[in-house]
Amino acid sequence: MASLLFSPLTIKKITLKNRIVISPMCQYSAIDGFANNWHLVHLGSRASGGAGLIIQEATAVSPEARISPSDLGIWKDEHIEKLKSINEFIISQNSVPGIQLAHAGRKASVSVPWEGNKKLDSTKGGWQTVSASSIPYHDDEPFLPETLDENGIQKVISDFKAATKRAVEAGYQVVEIHGAHGYLLHQFLSPLTNIRTDKYGGSFENRIRFTLEIVDAVKSEWPSDLPLFVRISATDWAEGGWNPEESVKLSAILKEKGVDLIDVSSGGLVSHQKISVGPGYQVSFAEQIKKEVNVLTGAVGLITEAKQAEAILENGQADLVLFARESLRNPNLPLDFAKELNDDIQWPKQYERAKI
Repeated sequence: MASLLFSPLTIKKITLKNRIVISPMCQYSAIDGFANNWHLVHLGSRASGGAGLIIQEATAVSPEARISPSDLGIWKDEHIEKLKSINEFIISQNSVPGIQLAHAGRKASVSVPWEGNKKLDSTKGGWQTVSASSIPYHDDEPFLPETLDENGIQKVISDFKAATKRAVEAGYQVVEIHGAHGYLLHQFLSPLTNIRTDKYGGSFENRIRFTLEIVDAVKSEWPSDLPLFVRISATDWAEGGWNPEESVKLSAILKEKGVDLIDVSSGGLVSHQKISVGPGYQVSFAEQIKKEVNVLTGAVGLITEAKQAEAILENGQADLVLFARESLRNPNLPLDFAKELNDDIQWPKQYERAKI
């Protein structure tokens, strides 16, 4: 009997050959937002390695939306050519190319991880950051984010809309809106970072307004027959923050608006978060949303083994399983998992001689 992990899943007109998804993982290897051969090899090797869906790293909808100066971008038409070439290769491997559209908000303008994730000022290639409210991520940061006014909010919404149009031209078949990990949309969702008194702050309905307007903007450009995902942090892991109950309520509204899958992560909003980390530590959040909202969900978070991933699907906790660090360690993770679960899957013909 074939495993659930290697069973197909059809969402709208797209069929994923299996339930293994490569999670968006920043590579910090772009110049001026442009993809290059590093991204081709990184994403392409995971496609030839057998994953059903490859979601490209958080891709900035504007220059100021980047986490670091080395992030990928899709804010100008010139970015499209290389991205399209990468997507064509992914499709040639019978995998599906996806993109995560993102704005880092107050967590933008930092150095790459191997240079310490330090806040950059204008003399070091940094820029003014923005947020729901003028509250820094770290108390000792050298400058504060600017509170987005109505014009700033409308610009971000327009940036997401334009980025989506480019994503269509570049050949992506899944788009994911990044509303997690303490980035801009999450900063509006949580009362820990949103102390606004206008229509975008205060009540739950006001705090989710910005995210819903982004969804509407993306939907206006994204083909209705292609899958639309939203990634959320189910909890802030901090007192008084965004919580699982609010995540359920938001997910129900997103489902009504036509979002096909909720990619359920957690945390990343505040530096004082207290997370209980362990294997599959975020899966229960995906399970809660799946069961209470009756929507497709993706599970993430220290999922490293084939049987662990299979059990998540068998137990009805999620519909897709996303792999990040484990896929960095092993680009051919799906090929290895298939062998472990006794699934006979198609290998790239160039590698078949190694299929023993």
